[in-house]
Amino acid sequence: MTQAATGEKKTQTLNMGPQHPATHGVLRLELELDGEVITECKPHIGYLHTGIEKTAESKTYHQGIVLYDRMDYLAPMSNNMAYIGAVEKLCDIEVPEYAQVVRVILLELTRLKSHLVWLGTHAMDIGAMSVFLYVFQEREKILDIYEACSGQRMMSSYLMEGGLWKDVPEDFVPRVEQSLKDVRACLKECHTLLYNNPIWRRRTEGIGIIPKDDVLKHGLSGPIARASGLNWDIRKSNPYMGYETYDFEVPVREEGDIFARYDLRLVEMDQSLLIIRQALDRMPNAKGEYRGHHPIYIPPDRDRLNKSMESLIRHFKFYTSGYPTPRGSVYFAVEAPKGELGFFISSDGSEKPHRLKVRGPSFTNVSYLRVISPGHLVSDVVAIIGSIDIVLGEIDR
Repeated sequence: MTQAATGEKKTQTLNMGPQHPATHGVLRLELELDGEVITECKPHIGYLHTGIEKTAESKTYHQGIVLYDRMDYLAPMSNNMAYIGAVEKLCDIEVPEYAQVVRVILLELTRLKSHLVWLGTHAMDIGAMSVFLYVFQEREKILDIYEACSGQRMMSSYLMEGGLWKDVPEDFVPRVEQSLKDVRACLKECHTLLYNNPIWRRRTEGIGIIPKDDVLKHGLSGPIARASGLNWDIRKSNPYMGYETYDFEVPVREEGDIFARYDLRLVEMDQSLLIIRQALDRMPNAKGEYRGHHPIYIPPDRDRLNKSMESLIRHFKFYTSGYPTPRGSVYFAVEAPKGELGFFISSDGSEKPHRLKVRGPSFTNVSYLRVISPGHLVSDVVAIIGSIDIVLGEIDR
């Protein structure tokens, strides 16, 4: 901490983080303080840099799948979908209806899982410890479904070119249905604990207001944009995986404060439950298999191969030696839990991306801390960071 004289006033510089639980990762905020009031806030990132975008240039399109789970590690299926969607767009790969339905279920479970972590950590930042315990119990059940599908609880890498890595397990539907019931009950309990709690209201209402004009000016997206009056959701504006055929609403609030962002996300979770219910009803009649057929871009599985060792070796050599892709560039975006997550891929015709760039919502959203923080107390910044919901794995990619 340092002090600096400004006229007759003295300000203090306080480093909040990077080892600080309320910064939600290795984020450092350089705060200039006049007493307890913030006069300037400078976010510092880069402590978790992994070089994922550059690493992708040395991997084939198929090998690159495993890289992106590690960006927003709270929403790996969303990362999968954004990348795979870009590859499918580049190579003109068709996804069977059945695989699309399963993808929608997993994407909305991912939204629930991510929002549950947000709700628990955000509530704990402000002092509501019980909520954290309730929501993490339900998150674990969703991770159990992840593990049953992919064998991995977090870094699933389950969505692949043309569909899924393999079909869902036999007990997939009943497990998801039970999870819907449990999450619904958990959200009702959390609503009772928080919504009319006077301490929660005083810590969130009228604090950290983001004007609608600033949303557009700074390129903010996701729940924080919709909580400031911008009615924009990629599932509606640029639908993918058949989202245009599902009946759901996009919640919008006008207040733009922390409470509006909290309330909007809870309604958004209710809508995710509604989407999953519709997708489960479609599964028995959905056409196609869990993965499409494409002789060039879709790796074969054992069910489609001659069981002889010679055939397996031939296909293995083909998919490890490289395969051509169309030249050109594509951009594909999804409505991730934190906002617009998009992948830009430039192809030179080889089996690897010539350039790959990620448009991550956390990176854009965290930059707004510089604008929103001045004039608030230090304790308010803790609540503001939680309401923005960032993850440093995606920012420091």
